[in-house]
Amino acid sequence: MRYHIDTIPVWDAQKLDSECLLCALRRQIERGEVERFLGGSVMEPDTRVQVNAKGFCQRHHVLLYAQQNRLGHALMTHTHMRETRQKADQILSAAVEGSQGKDSSRIKRVLGRGGQDALNAAADALDRLTGTCILCDSIESNMNRYAYTLLHLYTHDTAFRQAFEGGKGVCLKDAALLLRMAAEELRGKEQQAFVQALQSLIARNMQRVEDELEWFTLKFDYRNADKPWNNSRDALDRAVTKLRSWCLGAEPDGKKE
Repeated sequence: MRYHIDTIPVWDAQKLDSECLLCALRRQIERGEVERFLGGSVMEPDTRVQVNAKGFCQRHHVLLYAQQNRLGHALMTHTHMRETRQKADQILSAAVEGSQGKDSSRIKRVLGRGGQDALNAAADALDRLTGTCILCDSIESNMNRYAYTLLHLYTHDTAFRQAFEGGKGVCLKDAALLLRMAAEELRGKEQQAFVQALQSLIARNMQRVEDELEWFTLKFDYRNADKPWNNSRDALDRAVTKLRSWCLGAEPDGKKE
């Protein structure tokens, strides 16, 4: 598929010099989407239908709750709960029939399979029911667009390519996103050049952060008490970012919460 190119945010994120420029973009999107879903747009019919069907994950409920708009949050949760309750009742009613040894077409229609596997099928259905998040889906869609834009800039803008290759790169999670996008959008020498640059960038920067994290641990030895911290004071936060994407420490986009 083709993605809309939006170069300014990607360039701005690169200039932040954070441990992962895509984490910075993801956090910007997340912050904006939380505000949007608690604003007037959530009353638009199409959006409300999707909210009712998908709801929000645990993390995004926490962020919505933190906005102190209890009424907006409650209204969305109420209609989502009503729709989810009906679906859950169908699933659990089918599980009851399955536990009684029944193997009706209704069980197979609701759960996809019946017989002795009905309870596991019901558990899988409940996992799917509680595993959706409209906000996560929106973020993913935007991140695909930014990953595409990054590849476009890398292959068409020499200044960006040099800045990217000389920067701190991305976390492993976003390296996976870029690899998938490169497999979809790049071919031949362009693909080879990007993957090689990504490998070199990640190797160099993970080694840098690993060394800084080691010095952070060594600073707790009394023999190093008077030695400088250098760049290691927040090494733990940044190591977690590299390994699992941003979740600790200062906001990756430089904003203050």
